[in-house]
Amino acid sequence: MNTTVLTELINQYGYLAIALLIALENVFPPIPSEVILTFAGFLTLNSELHIIGVIIASTIGAVLGALILYLAGHLLSTKRLEKILSGKIGRLLHFNDKDVAKSVTFFKKHGGKAVFFGRLVPVIRSLISIPAGMTHFDWKRFVVLSSLGTLIWNTILISSGHYLGSSWKKILTIFDSFTTVVVVLLGLIVVGYYFVKMKKAK
Repeated sequence: MNTTVLTELINQYGYLAIALLIALENVFPPIPSEVILTFAGFLTLNSELHIIGVIIASTIGAVLGALILYLAGHLLSTKRLEKILSGKIGRLLHFNDKDVAKSVTFFKKHGGKAVFFGRLVPVIRSLISIPAGMTHFDWKRFVVLSSLGTLIWNTILISSGHYLGSSWKKILTIFDSFTTVVVVLLGLIVVGYYFVKMKKAK
């Protein structure tokens, strides 16, 4: 999806298009939210869209998408995950029911912070909804914390697109670098976890 298609959708359906695009991006990212949000911010300069309206619409869409993933996690449940990991998949991934229990305990203890700050981090911002649902994290609190975290994220990107104007794409370079750093760090954490786990097993 290029900016021409985005322009047509947003010009035709306005705030509704922004909300639906962001909701879709949260569940199945066909195009990064960074592009949609910064570009929408840029469009506020030469359209009937208002920066506040774009922020509100995108936040509603993001929270809607987060709730869909929350529901998916809720349906999966920890018991189902433990059952899945008790078989060949668990042995292959070196995970077991104790690992699930530890993850659940961690999320129950730090779930609020994880949801709020997770919405501010690329990659994690969508995925954090799944463990929240799995651990039956209070959905009302989830909505509030997701809304606050998302509001900050959307405001930064949309405002950047608005104030940079035709140079809005410059912000994407910054966020691409930030996303790369996050992915590398997550990769190192996963590798480190497996290394420690295998070392203990031996």
